[in-house]
Amino acid sequence: MGWPGTIVLGLAVGLAGWWLHPLRRASRAGLILAWVAGILAAAAAKMLGDISGLFHDGETLQWPVCTGFALVAVAMTVALKSRR
Repeated sequence: MGWPGTIVLGLAVGLAGWWLHPLRRASRAGLILAWVAGILAAAAAKMLGDISGLFHDGETLQWPVCTGFALVAVAMTVALKSRR
């Protein structure tokens, strides 16, 4: 996948996670914060997977792991920044 793919994946998951989150309207978290959370989480998952030997760059397992990490990070960021 490489680093450009990781960044694009983080941006896409950040946008989708922010847009689909039920607390989006009650949240003070903007789209930029969701994008940053998605990119950082996808990058962290990529680095952790490479370091631990779970997968190597470009393997099929890398995509769902990075996507899952990014989606959880965006959901938690939007939920924690909600006004409720």
